[in-house]
Parts: sequence; structure tokens; C-alpha cells
Amino acid sequence: MKIARRIAWVLIAVTVLMCLGAGFLAPAHYATQFREIPNAAPSRAHWLGTDALGRDLFSRTLYGTRVSLFMAPAAALLSTLLAALIGGAAGYLGGFWERVAMAVTDLILSLPWLFLLITVRALLPLDVAPMTSIAVTFILLGCLGWAASARVLCAGARSLRQAEFVLQARVSGMHGFRLFAVHVLPNLKPVLYAQFWISVPVFILSEANLGVLGLGVAEPMPSWGGLLRELESMWSPMAEAWKLAPLLLLVLVVGSLQLLISQEEVA
Repeated sequence: MKIARRIAWVLIAVTVLMCLGAGFLAPAHYATQFREIPNAAPSRAHWLGTDALGRDLFSRTLYGTRVSLFMAPAAALLSTLLAALIGGAAGYLGGFWERVAMAVTDLILSLPWLFLLITVRALLPLDVAPMTSIAVTFILLGCLGWAASARVLCAGARSLRQAEFVLQARVSGMHGFRLFAVHVLPNLKPVLYAQFWISVPVFILSEANLGVLGLGVAEPMPSWGGLLRELESMWSPMAEAWKLAPLLLLVLVVGSLQLLISQEEVA
């Protein structure tokens, strides 16, 4: 299992480094069109060929991976912060506030999360600038994906409410948000850390689902979801196997993240 973890770390590290160096490694800009060679096979000039519009697929894979791989942690961070504030504060306050917060959390969890995300995104304008669509997509992911983490953090904060160091701080005159921020939240760091990393692959796959439906990152900006949507035009997966490279990379990266997370939980 140690070998598998090392392979997973190497794969993720290489992917991140290649995304950071996309400006140097990519043979062309992700939006540049070579109109004379649409749907071209791999060549020395275009390692993964071109898409239906003549854009270099290797360049689009690098830039698309960078968008999905770097924005998913940003969405996970936002989701974890919301879960800490809502779930942690509910567990710390207890009583009426905990019942209300958990009722809202249960309501959100009872809804099909992905369908809720698709519905909310579909209600927003689709003809927006690419950078705006990136921000909208991942802000939505962060704002709608906090509920499951909030329940875990609520339970953790509830167990700390009667801890000796919390009671001692309360007796010494520390109350309210200061007590929560200084003594409760720092002791929830392991739970926050775990919930953050669990959310990252979830948000990567959620963005991919939105992109396949045309509700994710706007063209011409690539993302994993947008690249997977382009597979709809494939007439033969065996004859155009190189176009499956974004899908293969998505599976390998998400699988590596899941492997590392599961090993950390076991440890």
C-alpha cells in the first residue's frame, strides 16, 4: 500500500507541475484554432491531436486540468469554512440554535445535492465571461456543499462544549465568539482538515458533471467538464482513443486523491 501511495503522490505532483507550466509546455493557446486541421490525429506538432474546432487538445487538457484542479480546493475551502461557522457554532451554542441549524442541514441533505446544484446554476445567466463562469461555478459548489461537513463539525463542537479547558476559560470570563474562536475552533482542526480533503474530489467530479451538461465553465475556457462534453462528438472511441486522455487523467487524479484520503483516515 505504501507503493500505491507513493505512485498517487507522484501522479498528483506531476499533474500539478504540468498545469503550473502550461504556458511553457502547451504548444498553443487553449483558444487558438488551426482551422485547416480539425479533428486531427496526434502528431509531432499536436501531441493529442485537435478538437472539432481545430484547437490543440493537449493545450486544452493542461489548461482545463489547471482550472478544475486548482478551483476545487478553493470551493472546498469555502465549503469547510461555512461548515465550521454553521455546524461548529451550532454544536457550541446547543439548544435552540443547534436544533435550527441541524434542521436546515437535514433539509439540504434530504435534497439530491447534484440536482439542486444543477437547478441553481441553470437559473443563473449562461452567457457570461469565462472567468465569471469559473467564479460562479465554484462559489456555488462551496455554498451548496457544506451540509454534510456541518453535521460532523457540530458533533465535534458539541463534545468540546463541556470540556475542562472550555469550562475553565468560561469561568475566567471568556464568553461568546471569542471563546468559540480561541478554544473550540482550534481543537476542530483535524476534523476541518479531513472534511476539506474529502470535499476536493467531490467538487472536481461535481464540476465535471456540470460541464458535461453545459452548465460549468464557459467556452472557450477549458475545464474537465467541458473536455468531457466534447467526447459526445466521438464516432469511435477505439479509432479516436487519444481524445479519451482528459477522461483518463480525471479518473487517475480523483482515484489518487481518494486513495490518499482513505489511507489518512485509516492512519
